[in-house]
Amino acid sequence: MGALAIIELIFWASAVAGGVVFILRTVMMLVGFGADHGGDLDVNPDGHTAGDTDISFKLLSIQGLTAFFMMFGLVGLTLLRSQSPTFLSVFGGVVAGLFTVWVLSIIFSKMKLLQSDGTVDIKNAIGVHGSVYLNIPVNGSGQVQVPVQGALKIFDAIAKDGQKIFTGEKIVVVDVADKSTLVVEKT
Repeated sequence: MGALAIIELIFWASAVAGGVVFILRTVMMLVGFGADHGGDLDVNPDGHTAGDTDISFKLLSIQGLTAFFMMFGLVGLTLLRSQSPTFLSVFGGVVAGLFTVWVLSIIFSKMKLLQSDGTVDIKNAIGVHGSVYLNIPVNGSGQVQVPVQGALKIFDAIAKDGQKIFTGEKIVVVDVADKSTLVVEKT
C-alpha cells in the first residue's frame, strides 16, 4: 500500500468516523440526550449547576473534535481526489476542520444567549394590580393573584394597613415583605 493510499484511507476514516459521531451527537443533543457534563456537576453560589441547560461549546469537546475530523476528512479527500498535492490536501483539510470548529463555537455561543432561567423575581410584582385569592385576615396573611413576568402567579400577601381584605377584591402590590410575601392594599 503506497503513501497516497494511506493518506486517502486516513481521510476516509476521518470523514466517516467524524461524520457518524458528529451526526449522532447532534441528534442526541437536539432531543435532550447530548448533555456532556463529564461527571459531577459543580453547583454555583446561585444554586444552579454548571452546565444547567447549557449547550456551551468547547474546542476539545466530542462535538468539536468530530466536526474537525469530519471536515478534515471530507475536504482532504476532495482535494486529494482532484489531483492536488498531498501537502495541500492535508493543509486544506486542517483549515476546513478548524474553520468548522470556529463556526460551531459561534453558533453554540449564540444559542447559549437564547436560554432563560425562568425564575420569577418577586420584586417585579411591585405596582402590579391583581385580586385577592384567599382572604387576608386582620394582621394576618392570605393569598393574591397578580400577573408577574407574563404569567398569573399566586403569592402569600399581607395588607399594608393590617385590615381584612376579602376574596375577589382588587388590590395593588405596594411592597415585598420577604422573598415569598407581598404587601398589598385595596384599590
